[in-house]
Amino acid sequence: MPVLPKYTLHLGVDGKYIGLINGIFNSSFLIRPFVGKECDRRGRKTVYIIGLILLSIAAFGYGLAPSFFCILLFRFFHGVGWAACSTSSNTIAADLIPAERRGEGISYYGMFSTLAQAGAPALGLSLIETHSYKTVFMVSMTLAVAAILVSLPLKLKTFSCSSVADNAQGPLFDKRAFKVSALMFFLAISYGGLITFTALCADDRGIGNISPFFLVYAFSIMIARLKVGRYYDTKGPTLIIALSMPALFISNVLMACANSLMMFCISGIIFGIGYGSLQPTLLALSVKGIEPERRGTVNGTVMSAFDLGIGIGSTLLGVVANYGGYLIMYMTASLAPLTGLILFLIWNRSGIVKSTDDC
Repeated sequence: MPVLPKYTLHLGVDGKYIGLINGIFNSSFLIRPFVGKECDRRGRKTVYIIGLILLSIAAFGYGLAPSFFCILLFRFFHGVGWAACSTSSNTIAADLIPAERRGEGISYYGMFSTLAQAGAPALGLSLIETHSYKTVFMVSMTLAVAAILVSLPLKLKTFSCSSVADNAQGPLFDKRAFKVSALMFFLAISYGGLITFTALCADDRGIGNISPFFLVYAFSIMIARLKVGRYYDTKGPTLIIALSMPALFISNVLMACANSLMMFCISGIIFGIGYGSLQPTLLALSVKGIEPERRGTVNGTVMSAFDLGIGIGSTLLGVVANYGGYLIMYMTASLAPLTGLILFLIWNRSGIVKSTDDC
C-alpha cells in the first residue's frame, strides 16, 4: 500500500488525490459478492487463478502507466484480482480446517497472508531506496506468476450439483454475516489509514526509512496469531474482540503524536497485536454454523465490508490529512475501532457470539 502513494507523488500528482489510489482499489467491494457466489458455483480454485492473472496484469501495468488515470485503471484491476484471490483463499481455508480447530487454523492461514501483506511494504520501500519503482512492480508480477504455477496442482473438494444449483438461486449477501461485517468495516477503516499513510506521514515528519515499522508490525501479527487461534477455539471470541478494538484505538492515537522511529514502531507493535488478533477472529466467527456451499457467499459479504472500510477510510482520511495534517487524520481514524467496540458490546448482549451447530 505505501509504494503506490509514493510513486504517484514521484510522478507529480497532487497529494489530495492520494486517497483515490486505495479508494479505487477497494471499490472491489462491489465485486466481492459476485466473487463469493462464483466461489460456490464454479469452484474456489478457478476464481483464485483468475484473480492471480489480474494481479499479474496490474503489476506489469503500473510500470508502464503514462498517467495517474492509467494508474487508477490498473489499480481497479488490482482490486478485482485481490478480491478474487482473498475471497477464494479464505473460503478454501474454511473448507479445509476442521470446525473444532477453525480459530487456530484460520489464525495460521491468516498469519502467513497478513505477514506477506505487512512484510511486502518493507520490501517494496527498500527496493525503491536501492533500485527503482519499476523493480518493485516487476518483482510483484513475478511473485503473482509464481503463485499461479504453485496453485495449478491444487485439488479441492467439489460439492454436489444440487447444492451448487440451489446456491445459484440464492442471494448475493448472507444476512447471517452482517454483524460481523460491520465490525470488519470499522477494523478496515483503522487499518487503511494506518497502512496507507504511514510512509507519507514519516516523510512529513522527517523520518527517512520507515521499513522497521512494517517489520515490527509484521512480527507482532505473527505472535498474535500464534496465540489467539487456540484461545478462540477453547474460550470463544468475546475477550479477543473486546481487547483488540481498544488496541487499535491506542495505536492510532500514538501514531498521531509520533515524532520518532521508535514511536512509529511502538504504534506498529500495538496495531499488529490488535489487528492480528481481531481479523482472524472475525473471519472464523463469520463462517461458524455456515453450510459449506454458502461459505463463499459469506466470505464475500464479510470481505466486501473490509474493502468498503479501507476504501472509505483511505479516501476520507486522505482528504483530512491534506487539509488538517496527519495528527488530525490519525485521531479521526481512532474513532473507528471505538465505534466497533460499542457496537460489539451492544450486539453481544443479544448473542452475536452465541453457540451454533457448526458445519
